[in-house]
Amino acid sequence: MSDPALLDALRAAAGAKAVRMDPESLALAASDLHVEGARPAAVVRPYTAEAVAASIAAATSRGYAVLPRGGGLSYTGGYAPPSGKAVTIDVGGLNRILEIAEDDMVVTVEAGVTWKQIYEALRSRGLRLPFFGTFSGAGATVGGGLSHGALFFGSARYGSAAETVLGLDVALADGTWLRTGQKALAAGSKPFLRSFGPDLTGLFIHDGGAFGIKTRASLRMIRAPEAQGYASFAFADLPRAADALSGIARADLAEEVYILDPAAAHSVADAPGRTAWAVLRGAGGPAAAMRALAELSRGGTRPIPAGCYSLHLVAAGRSDQAVRHDLARAARIATGASGRRIASTVPRVARAMLFSSLDAVLDADGGRWAALNAKVAHSDARNLISAFDAMIAPHLSEMAAKGVTLTRLASALGNHSFSFEPVFHWRDAWLPAHRRALSPARVEVLSEPAANPDARALVDGLRRATVALFRRLGAASNQIGRTYPYLEALSPAPASLVRSLKRLLDPGCLMNPGVLGLTRETVS
Repeated sequence: MSDPALLDALRAAAGAKAVRMDPESLALAASDLHVEGARPAAVVRPYTAEAVAASIAAATSRGYAVLPRGGGLSYTGGYAPPSGKAVTIDVGGLNRILEIAEDDMVVTVEAGVTWKQIYEALRSRGLRLPFFGTFSGAGATVGGGLSHGALFFGSARYGSAAETVLGLDVALADGTWLRTGQKALAAGSKPFLRSFGPDLTGLFIHDGGAFGIKTRASLRMIRAPEAQGYASFAFADLPRAADALSGIARADLAEEVYILDPAAAHSVADAPGRTAWAVLRGAGGPAAAMRALAELSRGGTRPIPAGCYSLHLVAAGRSDQAVRHDLARAARIATGASGRRIASTVPRVARAMLFSSLDAVLDADGGRWAALNAKVAHSDARNLISAFDAMIAPHLSEMAAKGVTLTRLASALGNHSFSFEPVFHWRDAWLPAHRRALSPARVEVLSEPAANPDARALVDGLRRATVALFRRLGAASNQIGRTYPYLEALSPAPASLVRSLKRLLDPGCLMNPGVLGLTRETVS
C-alpha cells in the first residue's frame, strides 16, 4: 500500500477486517468475466450502509476513484478499475433482507442480497417479485442488477429489475445519503410509492454506480401465481422464431419467452437423471408431476430437433384454466409462424432448477464465453437479426480457424421489446471471477485451457464491431458498463443533462469513472 493514510482511513470507516489488500482479492476486483482492468489500491467489504458511505468519503477525499462490485458476474467492465488509484467497494457484506411488509406488498433489502435469497425468503409466504431473478441469481446481487439492468425470470410480463423498484438508499461521492421514492419525504414515509414528483429513483437505475452506490432497495411484491404451464416449439430459422416470440410477447401470454440457438440448447439438460428429478420436483403436485413425467417420456431430455432454433415459454396465472387458455393462444401464434410443437423440457428444467449453481460462467467444456445484447422494438427484430448476420459473415472463416464459435439467443422484455443476444465462445485461460464462481464439483472435472490471445483478440474485435452495429441501429443495451457507448450516443440535450447530473452528484468524477462514458474529460 503506497498510501498508508488511505489505509488507515478505510479501516476507521469500515473496520480493519473489512479492508482487504491480499493479491487474490485485488485480482478478483480487477476483472469481471471478460474485461480486465487495473488492480485497485484496496478492496473494502463493508457490513453496514453507514460503513459504505464512510468508506466512499475516505477514498474520494484523497482523490481515489470508487468502484462498486456486487456478485461480480458481469462482462462489460462495469467495475474493472481504469487505473490503480481506486478503491473497490464490495457490497456483498450488505446481505440482509430488512423487511417483508406483506400488508404493503413491499420487501426492503440491502444491496448485496442475491435474487435467490429474496426468492427463497418470499416463497414460503406465497409471495414473489414480479421480475424475480437472472440465471445467475445464486450469486448476482440486487445492487448489481439495478445498476446493470438485470432481467430474465418474469421479464416477458413484468420487465426488468428496474420496474420492481419503489425506492433506494444511495451513498453519494462525498459520503452523504440520498433517499428516493416516498422515503425521500422529510416527514418520513413507508416505501410504498416510487414517483411522488419527479422520478429520482430512475436516476440511479442502470447507472453502473456512476452517480452513487446503492445500499438498500425497496421492491414491490406480487402473489405467486397459483398455476403455471410450459410449451416449446422448433423452428427452421431464427427470423420465424423471432416472429413467434414477438407475437407471444405482444399478447402478454408468458412470464418468460425465449429462443435458444441450436448449439445452445444442449446445455440446459446435461444429465437425464438430474433433469427428470428437477422437473418432477418443480412440477407442483402429484398430478402435474405425472403429466411432466409423461412428456419427458415422450420427448426425452433432449427434445429439440437437430439444427432447429427452439422457442420456450412459461405461462402463469391464477388458475389452470387461465394457463391452458394462454398456452393455447401461444401455440396458435407459434404454429402460425411455422413452429412445430416439441416437448417442453427446457422451460421445465429452467424453472425447476432455479438458481442452482454458477457453473454456467463457463461452457460445458470449460471454454469461455462473452455475450452482448441489443434491445429493439418488435417491428425491428428481423432487421436486427439480418444486419448482425451480414456483419458477422465475412469473419466466419477466421472464427473457424481460431476456434471461435457463435450462438444467438433472444427473449422478450415486456410486451414492447425484443432482446437479441449474440454470444461468442472460445477456449482460453480463465479469469479470477470464473474460478471464484465455479462449484467445487465442476472444478474437479474441468481443466483450465491454455491462454489463447489470438482468439481473445478476435472476440474483442468482433464485440467492438457488434457494439458499433447496435449503435447504428439505435438499439438499447442493458449492462452498459464500459463496453457500450452511452454518453456519446445521446443527442445533445440529454447528453448535457447527464453531464450536469454527474457534475452535481460527483464533481470530482470519482464514482466509477468511465462507466456510461463519464470521465473528467467528457463531463467538463
